[in-house]
Amino acid sequence: MEKLPQNSVLLIIDVQKGFDEPVWGNRNNLYAEQNIALLLEVWRKSHRPVFHVQHLSLSLNSPLSPNHSGCAIKEPVTPQEGEPLFQKHVNSAFIGTDLEQQLREHGYKTLVIVGLTTPHCVSTTTRMAGNLGFEAYLVADATAAFDIIGYDGQKYSAEEIHAVSLATLNGEFATVVETEALLNTL
Repeated sequence: MEKLPQNSVLLIIDVQKGFDEPVWGNRNNLYAEQNIALLLEVWRKSHRPVFHVQHLSLSLNSPLSPNHSGCAIKEPVTPQEGEPLFQKHVNSAFIGTDLEQQLREHGYKTLVIVGLTTPHCVSTTTRMAGNLGFEAYLVADATAAFDIIGYDGQKYSAEEIHAVSLATLNGEFATVVETEALLNTL
């Protein structure tokens, strides 16, 4: 992996308290938030750009609904002054926000993507980033998934969902990396 540009954006997606609710079920990669916090610390110390994304569910019963305490961003990755926060209602951080406009206005071409959850908002945003021509790096151990029941009733483990989601993104929409390997490029 080559050295990342100084202006590579750390894009933190939906690291919200509501994902700690039992309603989601079994989750893999319980250390994702620690890795995200580590990356965030390095980004801030090196004065690299940090963008935050927050999901505002339109479903009143969702733990990510604005009327629920779970909508709040987790403390280790709370945005600081000067770090843009993009609020969305759908899976992609590019839809209904000015994320793409902000990236282009500042000349940011490289995104380092982390957050929750791998098969949903992380995957959708990563796919769009690649389709829009951004160089995207998706940090495998700074993302996580939950178990999913398929259309046919078959249960897929969080680890299976995570691995397959990463596999479908790597090489086409993004380069999938681990936290340590990414930090070695800075």
